[in-house]
Amino acid sequence: MSIVPNDLKYAKSHEWAKLEADGIVLVGISDFAQEQLGDVVYVELPEQGRSVKAGEACAVIESVKAASDIYSPVSGEIIETNTALAETPELVNQDSYQYWLFRVKISDSTELDSLLDASGYETSTADA
Repeated sequence: MSIVPNDLKYAKSHEWAKLEADGIVLVGISDFAQEQLGDVVYVELPEQGRSVKAGEACAVIESVKAASDIYSPVSGEIIETNTALAETPELVNQDSYQYWLFRVKISDSTELDSLLDASGYETSTADA
């Protein structure tokens, strides 16, 4: 059974978003996603300073099974990436909520309203 924290928002494409007190959004992949991927062997993170739109592919995670695009759940500017994952990508398998992928200076906070809450995300992955 996947862990789905209640304090996060989720995209149907399995990314999570957490609005921090400073208005920055942390982005990572869900526990469900890392379970489906299997052993993560490589993470390609977006460039700092890059502008992204909600739903835009901006990163890649490769596992022993497959490579998967990672989509930004919100629009804005990438202000930081988790460089620890470049050297140790398997950290995502240890705790996909602690080891976020990137931080976005969100341009429209109302986009968070279109994401799923924990209950909605659990429902969307129930049949997978």
